Amino acid sequence: MGNRAFASSDKIDGAGHRVLTASDVHVTDYPTVEAVRWIGQTLERETGGRLKIRLYHSGQLGREAEAIDMARYGVIDITRVFSGALNNAFPLTQALCLPYVFDSIDHMRRVIDGDVGDEVLRSFETRDLVGLAIYDSGARCFYNTKHPIVEPEDLHGLKMRVAASDIFIKLVRLLGANPTPMSLGETFSAMETHMIDGAENNMRSFHSSRHFEAARYWSETRHSYAPDVLIMSRESFLSLTPSDRELLVRVARDSVPVMRAKWDESEGVARKAVLEYGIKTNDVDLPAFHKAAQPLLDEYHQKPDIEALYRRIRDLA
Repeated sequence: MGNRAFASSDKIDGAGHRVLTASDVHVTDYPTVEAVRWIGQTLERETGGRLKIRLYHSGQLGREAEAIDMARYGVIDITRVFSGALNNAFPLTQALCLPYVFDSIDHMRRVIDGDVGDEVLRSFETRDLVGLAIYDSGARCFYNTKHPIVEPEDLHGLKMRVAASDIFIKLVRLLGANPTPMSLGETFSAMETHMIDGAENNMRSFHSSRHFEAARYWSETRHSYAPDVLIMSRESFLSLTPSDRELLVRVARDSVPVMRAKWDESEGVARKAVLEYGIKTNDVDLPAFHKAAQPLLDEYHQKPDIEALYRRIRDLA
């Protein structure tokens, strides 16, 4: 792969210290980016500079799907990705992405901080990755250029950007819209040129990607709280000494409350900013959305591993 030479040249700096490369598609002040930056600063401080992170944000190293592959093959060391992008290769992540599996941010955090979160993180070892931490990705809602969405019928005929995840594609289709998988970076121009009518994402990304400048209607469907995941190349992880592996895992887990504090603060700032811009927000008929999404849940209830995780998640509601 062409990027391998780039990555290998980054492994050791001029002082002979180990440099881990990390990537994220989000902007420099996004909470997940700041959390990984904090990990790097902590590692550097605790090892006297022997271990550090070089962070590439804003999609400098490509899209999330590409970052997953680069991590699997050791081209980069660490990447933060949306759990939906992991669904096909790592099936246990599907349980975290099902519609209305989580009732709230607090519910999602309780789940992630317990045995379910640990089990999902361990599952990455099956395909050349190490799960380091699970981060928030907020309440995902629909936004569009046409009109408020109050009932599922209001989505009928709309072309909506979704992440490249079977669950999100099927959900949007069930709700009557036309799902259009594309990267976050392509979405703004696609709305401006009327290739699509809208998208679904969290408020923080709606603001940081400036999608609010193209889509004036935000509808509080809260259909998913699917989290983000921080993953690492297993090859890179095993190349560290046992004590450095232990340190990295500990610091990554310690970064979760750092990320959450930044998330809670910045989500409030983002909501205030888009409201001041003139974005129209509205509540929705949640029972109608739950009912419309039920066939998708019924499909995944037939998968024993997913059903078992689903039940454990609901038990913590």
